[in-house]
Amino acid sequence: MWTIKTKIIYILYLIFASWLPQSGRMKLAKKIRGFYAKRIVSHMGKNVNIEKKASFTPGLSIGDNSGIGIRSEINGPVIIGDNVMMGPEVVIYTSGHRFDRIDIPMMEQGSTDTEPVIIGDDVWIGRRAIIMPGVRIGTGCVIAA
Repeated sequence: MWTIKTKIIYILYLIFASWLPQSGRMKLAKKIRGFYAKRIVSHMGKNVNIEKKASFTPGLSIGDNSGIGIRSEINGPVIIGDNVMMGPEVVIYTSGHRFDRIDIPMMEQGSTDTEPVIIGDDVWIGRRAIIMPGVRIGTGCVIAA
């Protein structure tokens, strides 16, 4: 849920924290990004790592020891379990564009309904993987682009 306070914190995150160096190069960067993220997302477990330039929305719930990769994008309601590894530039969508009518242009058809994405525990999501609306990834899965 985007409240005024959440929007302000998110803007500060985007302007400052998201630009800090990668966590491996500056341990303090992980803590600062975590500080902001904890105030934005619906749930954040222990020892979560959010990498440089990652973007996400308040609908995110992320479990213990999980991470969001460099320049990854998570949009909408997403549940990420414990011990999830995410490579760079992963994109997770929870809605898309409608295209079911052929009598009007797609750009005029609006968006599909939001479908949450659920990612189980102990999952590895590789670089540039794209996860579409409504997908459920089971425990122990490996996802590649």
